Amino acid sequence: MSLSSALSIAQSALLATSKQTSVVSRNVADASNPDYTRRIAVVTSTAPGARAVEIQRAANDLLFRQNLSALSAWSGQSALYNGMDQLDLSVNGVDNASSPSTAIANLQQSLQLYATTPSNQNLGTSVVDAAKQVVNSLNSGTKAIQDFRTQADSQIATAVDDLNSLLSQFQDANKAVISGTRSGTDVSDALDQRDAILKKISEYVPVSTFTRGDNDMVITTKDGATLFETVPRSVTFAPSSGYSAGTPGNAVYIDNVPISAGTGDNTTADGKLAGLLKLRDGVASTMQSQLDEIARGLVTAFAETSSSQPNAAGLFTWSGAPAIPAAGTLVDGLAGTISVNAAFDPSAGGNPALLRDGGANGAAYVVNTGGASYSDLLIGYGNKLDQPMAFDSSAGITVSSGVSDYAANAIGWFEGVRQQASTNADSKQALAARTAEALSNDTGVNVDQEMSLLLDLEHTYQASAHMMKTVSDMLDSLMAAVG
Repeated sequence: MSLSSALSIAQSALLATSKQTSVVSRNVADASNPDYTRRIAVVTSTAPGARAVEIQRAANDLLFRQNLSALSAWSGQSALYNGMDQLDLSVNGVDNASSPSTAIANLQQSLQLYATTPSNQNLGTSVVDAAKQVVNSLNSGTKAIQDFRTQADSQIATAVDDLNSLLSQFQDANKAVISGTRSGTDVSDALDQRDAILKKISEYVPVSTFTRGDNDMVITTKDGATLFETVPRSVTFAPSSGYSAGTPGNAVYIDNVPISAGTGDNTTADGKLAGLLKLRDGVASTMQSQLDEIARGLVTAFAETSSSQPNAAGLFTWSGAPAIPAAGTLVDGLAGTISVNAAFDPSAGGNPALLRDGGANGAAYVVNTGGASYSDLLIGYGNKLDQPMAFDSSAGITVSSGVSDYAANAIGWFEGVRQQASTNADSKQALAARTAEALSNDTGVNVDQEMSLLLDLEHTYQASAHMMKTVSDMLDSLMAAVG
């Protein structure tokens, strides 16, 4: 081997080692970056003694897709569970203190006390006050639910804007990948950036991807709607300024295809948008229907009856009074408009003794003609609160019960779906963490391994430098001999 060849080989080795060292140093510097994928400097021989370094990216498409799916599932379930927590507190209060069930239980106690001493009008006033608390619970619960739906609607609008922005960022990153691939330059950084944006997109909607020539990526949703193909597809949503009971929310469209909100507390649709849609149009709407059914049951239970006239609204009245709502049929918004009949309310000039005697709707409805000790009507009202009646099955509770039990079952229903949502959120969070860890273990940076490799490269560099010095010394000796 000639001295010039030896010198060329040593120079090539030094350059290759320098590039390898640069790659390892970059790996160590970005070891804590969750969106960074480890770079590998692969050395190849291009001619006798010559070396070239190719930078490769440690990627695992299967683990990456699994992580995207897990992120979508966790994001959707987390949005559902966190919303349920907020909804429960705003409607039922701490430990259900402001729930209709608690207020109805207090009303029953007041009725029982009044029935034991029906001549005491102060106890009658206490019943009316307890009825006002029931009304307040239903009215405020309705307002809280509809305010929550409006807030969820606003969050959906914000999420749609964020998603459109991410798709625009993805377009820029995808262009950088395509351009670099075509020119033959290193596109590792551009691929990292594109994958990081894709992770964020998957938190809003479940995604599926495939890669075409020049590393061009296409994104679709799990249901097949196109999110990105060369250019971002439009994600549209028309927000509402406010909600009332029974009002459906607007859908979110991806490329004119509506997003499904999924079914069940373990929502079958993934992503934050699906979780918010489920909250707005599923959980909150069902909760509102249950409040409306409780209100309808109260109007029915306290209705005044007559042998010659149709039943008429009594202690609790509504917009359709004096008529009674149809049995077993949901009346949207009834919980928001139910009120205490002014005929019974002393603060409005009414007489609470009508609870004992009847007659708020005229003489035909008077029951007590025997005196101040009459309690049958009061006892009857208390019994009707526990007497099974028909409730609309669309409100999510199918068990036959009285109004008081139905109100308790409404709390039980909500606690059941919330607990299940919590369990599912925990399991999906764990899956997202495990897939992220598996992806990191396979494609991330192990600092110990990189430092060991850096030490090996240092030895290689020293050997190449020593070789160059030896060749240089030999050339100096040769030149001295010639001279």
